[in-house]
Amino acid sequence: MQTLYAALSQIVTRHGDRPFLAVPPRAGRPYLPMGAEISFAGMLGAVDTLAEAWAKAGWGPGHRVALALDNHPAHVMHFLALNRLGVSQVPVNPYYLRHEMEYLLDHSEVDAAVSLPWNRDKITDVADIPVVLWDDDSAPVGFTPPPAPRPAMKVQPGLNTEIALIYTSGTTSRPKGAIIDNDYAFAVGRVYATHGGALSVRDGVERIFIPLPYFHVNAGINTIAMALLKGVCLIVPDRFHAETWWDDLAATRATAIHYLGIIPPVLMKAPPGPQDRNHGLRYGLGAGLDPAIHRAFEDRFGFPMVEVWGMTETGRFLADCHAPRRIDTRAFGRPLADHLLARVVDDQGAEVPRGVAGELVVRAPGPDPRQGFFKGYLKNEAATEEAWRGDWFHTGDVVMQTEDGMLMFVERAKNIIRRSGENISAAEVENALIDCPAVGAVAVIAVPDAMRDEEVFAAIVPAPGHAPNCATAEAIMDFVRDRIAYYKLPGWIVFRDSLPVTGTQKVQKHRLYPEGVHPCADPVAIDLREAKALIRKAKA
Repeated sequence: MQTLYAALSQIVTRHGDRPFLAVPPRAGRPYLPMGAEISFAGMLGAVDTLAEAWAKAGWGPGHRVALALDNHPAHVMHFLALNRLGVSQVPVNPYYLRHEMEYLLDHSEVDAAVSLPWNRDKITDVADIPVVLWDDDSAPVGFTPPPAPRPAMKVQPGLNTEIALIYTSGTTSRPKGAIIDNDYAFAVGRVYATHGGALSVRDGVERIFIPLPYFHVNAGINTIAMALLKGVCLIVPDRFHAETWWDDLAATRATAIHYLGIIPPVLMKAPPGPQDRNHGLRYGLGAGLDPAIHRAFEDRFGFPMVEVWGMTETGRFLADCHAPRRIDTRAFGRPLADHLLARVVDDQGAEVPRGVAGELVVRAPGPDPRQGFFKGYLKNEAATEEAWRGDWFHTGDVVMQTEDGMLMFVERAKNIIRRSGENISAAEVENALIDCPAVGAVAVIAVPDAMRDEEVFAAIVPAPGHAPNCATAEAIMDFVRDRIAYYKLPGWIVFRDSLPVTGTQKVQKHRLYPEGVHPCADPVAIDLREAKALIRKAKA
């Protein structure tokens, strides 16, 4: 098979009547409030109809289309229809602010967009491209895309054809566009399908509940690819809803879940009840589950929560899925000889001894170290080659490997904050904060958060004339709230007389607090998480 569309066509011959996509019912949701379920055969019919419409309008290889379809099944329909033609999709994060949306659409050079009604203005306000609306009354029959802006390239879609451009935060304030091809999708799909152990996927049986957005590779590429190989059903709500979680799982007959670090602690805080075991879950797959509650969670709810490691750039992931699992640690599995090689190295790229922390580097087995990885960062060859120095992909994650080969997460070396599954560039937050008149200097770091894996913590030297108090912190939040997305806002602010710097005035973030001291325990740290939540609600 050369394309995901070909995989869809093939799986229909074995599991055509089985469900491929399901949306749980939810009153008040702006799309499909009664829910929906689409079989593999039904999806193929919709995809073919859409593909023919796109092709008739002249679309093909060399074109890109933005999809602002949230978690609507139409996202997958258009993705696979475009995949058949060799057109690349650029998924849109609906929480992007105006300048973020403008950057994504300009940098990706998309030629058109398909949008849900409430996302349309976010695109038309910043880009002069055709936007086709899709709503609950829309159907593949009658869908009319705009004419292609230029002739398509005369090539046949294949393994190395670009299928998606996924933006991922780096160590600078501008996100990088990771180019994804069909080979990447099949590589990660096969790894998921063959991990085994606690992640054994039953062909044509599993129903996987995924409360994650399609604009991330987890739901938008990786699990779709696996489902097309194994004939399993993906259940995709609009987002995580704690209050109806167990009801949704029961109603959709879920047999597995995907999670982020925020989900387990929320579920653990709910009072025990019959719902704790009234489910058919066989496993959970995710990252960021605190080892302090991992065992308690599994004991209470009765299924394994498998911690994994992966990146947008790698696709394939490692998983702590074989006994004995190390659930009291930050273990995430061993290297995979047939799929994903891994080493732990020092700053010079030399492998460190077992038990010593270093940077995790990975590559594909065989002669081509980049086989099945992302194809590179769009318009940024220098960053691509820097990441691949020495023919190993440098992840920026600090890990340690035990004597028996198990990899343990230690910390993130990159200037990245991982909050509820979102990658936040600390540099971007710093750039937004420094523009505030009340801010003289700032350093942003990640701090552990029981609910969201990590939270944004800003150490600020107030500008002259501004007192280091709650009123100033609130004024800073008011200033910056419209400059960065709500999830990037500081959850904590602490005021300092100065920041620790080197002789060349580079901030030494590791010296903000002594080793072992939690910044949030600082008696003068100001907790802004509630204010941040109110801003999120106001923007919703």
